[in-house]
Amino acid sequence: MTGPVGAAVGAAVGAVAGALAGRAVKADPAEEDAYWRDNYTGRPYVESGSTYDDYAPAYRYGVDAYSRYPERRFDDVEPELSRDWGTARGRSSLEWERAKHATRDAWQRLSDKVERAIPGDSDRDGR
Repeated sequence: MTGPVGAAVGAAVGAVAGALAGRAVKADPAEEDAYWRDNYTGRPYVESGSTYDDYAPAYRYGVDAYSRYPERRFDDVEPELSRDWGTARGRSSLEWERAKHATRDAWQRLSDKVERAIPGDSDRDGR
């Protein structure tokens, strides 16, 4: 196949092959920030009166952590993430017990992107 159809098929095959190779998703930080900025208020863990600025570092942390550990489960790396939150949090007012929910949410969003790109239970989460 050549031309636009061939290019589209090649791109799709390349994306799936790339995801299979490392189960990695190349996250666009601006896209992730925009998504969470628009959607954070509807999350069950967000406390009344909190601002996006409180949660943004946790969302970034989840994106970064998934990018670093795509072959691991969130629960397996959570102790490391908890330990390092003090450095990653920047000016966030959230302690880890509140931040971990947003971090897990951002992690899961990327994991779900991989799951959609790869048939089956590629992230071994049972879904």
